[in-house]
Amino acid sequence: MKPFFIQHYIVTFIVALTLLVLASCKSHQASTVAKQPVLADYSLGEKWVWKYKGVTDAGEVRSDGTDTRRIVDLNGALAMTVGTDTVMVSDIVKPETSDTPRYKWPLGVGKTWTYEKDWTSQDGTTGKQSQNVVVLSYKEETVGAGTFMAYTIEYKGTVSNSRGYSAQTDEVWVYAPEVKNFIRMTQVQDGFSYTEELIEYSK
Repeated sequence: MKPFFIQHYIVTFIVALTLLVLASCKSHQASTVAKQPVLADYSLGEKWVWKYKGVTDAGEVRSDGTDTRRIVDLNGALAMTVGTDTVMVSDIVKPETSDTPRYKWPLGVGKTWTYEKDWTSQDGTTGKQSQNVVVLSYKEETVGAGTFMAYTIEYKGTVSNSRGYSAQTDEVWVYAPEVKNFIRMTQVQDGFSYTEELIEYSK
């Protein structure tokens, strides 16, 4: 009877351990799916600062500076300052309706989609960006602003305009749900490399 008791105990232990692992995996999976931010996620005074730099293959620096965004009060409602513009947060968090968005919510590792964007420059030139997207990972990422759990999202495709220009454009965006924004971005296009990194974040 004693060997049977030991065998029964071992089987019970293995079953219990298996159930625990499965429950843990399910919990972890749920925690690694990010939904689109909502209005209640933002707070007055919240601030983001990115450092950006653009360099050619020849080493010529074409852009170098910082970009700051803040949450402010605008007639009793939350708004975000973006350069010289002010955008209502209620507009930022509107549910995504595009079939080809920058971020396809909810985010999860392994998810794929197509990102497309049409644009018009100040001189009237029109263009289009089209990229295949895949979420590569969800893990701790460290930038100047700190360490955050973040998704690494790869974009690969082309950009073209009405003047006959066309080029391969590859990007990697690192999005952190905690800050409701990307914390790092790199872009390589036609002999030009551009990077942005979050160097400050506060509430």
